[in-house]
Amino acid sequence: MSDCCSTPPNGDDRERRALRRSLLKLTAPAAPQPALTAHGLPKLPAASGGCCGGGARRRPDFLLWGSLILFLAGVIVHFAVPGAPAWVHEFGHTCYEMLTRAWWGVLFGIVAVAVIGRFPAELVASLLGRGGSVSGLCRAVGAGVVLDLCNHGILLVGMRLYQRGASLGQTIAFLIARPWNSLSLTLILAALIGWGWMLLFIVLSMVVALVTGWCADRLVAAGKIPGNPNTLDLPTGYRVGPALAGVVKSLKPGVSNYARLARDGLSGSRMVLRWILFGFVLTGAIRAFVPQLAFQQYFGPTTTGMFLTLLATTLLEVCSCGSSPIAADFITRAHAPGNAFVFLMSGAATDYTEIVSLRATTRSWKATLALPLISTPQVLLIGWLINHFSR
Repeated sequence: MSDCCSTPPNGDDRERRALRRSLLKLTAPAAPQPALTAHGLPKLPAASGGCCGGGARRRPDFLLWGSLILFLAGVIVHFAVPGAPAWVHEFGHTCYEMLTRAWWGVLFGIVAVAVIGRFPAELVASLLGRGGSVSGLCRAVGAGVVLDLCNHGILLVGMRLYQRGASLGQTIAFLIARPWNSLSLTLILAALIGWGWMLLFIVLSMVVALVTGWCADRLVAAGKIPGNPNTLDLPTGYRVGPALAGVVKSLKPGVSNYARLARDGLSGSRMVLRWILFGFVLTGAIRAFVPQLAFQQYFGPTTTGMFLTLLATTLLEVCSCGSSPIAADFITRAHAPGNAFVFLMSGAATDYTEIVSLRATTRSWKATLALPLISTPQVLLIGWLINHFSR
């Protein structure tokens, strides 16, 4: 009597088994699970080499290094080229002036970029408030007014806040809350034009910042312009105290820690620094080839003078350290206080350094152009009203 298990398979069984083996061979293997970091996040794969086995080379930043070389050459000219033509001396003097007036703001901005980089995105969101809300905009405006930095330092900090989750409206409101962001320069402006004009300009600049930020957030909510992809909602029960304590702990003294902070600050600021240096070089070129008398002749309390003021401020990179005395000249010499307001505000509303930096950060021309297109009509209208009622 033969055992059933020893019975050889018939033809149909052999075909089914062969089909099963072929299907198993065609099945793709399961994808490996990615390795996780200490924080539970997937590790990014290392950059793969090219077909020849070498990694892709980064293109040199010609704008950054070219602007830096020209800027340093101008500073050297200021000290070491006595027989150079007049326009060369003017270019060198401008570069040196920008260096002496803006170095502290840029340096503080780089430090702030590094420190803010240690802030969790949830902490930045909790400090600035909910994006798209009036309270969040008020906090951003208050931060822009209180923070004692020049306009270049404010630009560095503003771009970093956007990367950490601030809404587009909050970022714009922060940038244009006060065009002369140093408290010391505010006091200098008060001494030059009086406390009345100074306080009026601050209040009006805050109004422009709030209106512009609110309009930008409404456009984002309506889907007309893209919002910040880094924005996030706070988890339930989030506490600011422990998060701040963690940031303080991450800033503990140490050579290696401070070296990492320096690298992070320079790396995070590089995108904006390239445009700041380019702005310095372009300012030197404009001052070298445009006579000062022609510059001063056409900026009276007229509509044409106001538009020329807007155009000149857009092209001419004036650090906030130099904007206060020039704004005072509009009031005391040209008798055009509205032009002074336009001059101060245009440094934040239409300045090309700010626009290209915002474009590089948001990666959207629609989001970037919301800044000048919403704020500039307000600035011109307020400037015209000031000139009209101050006669």
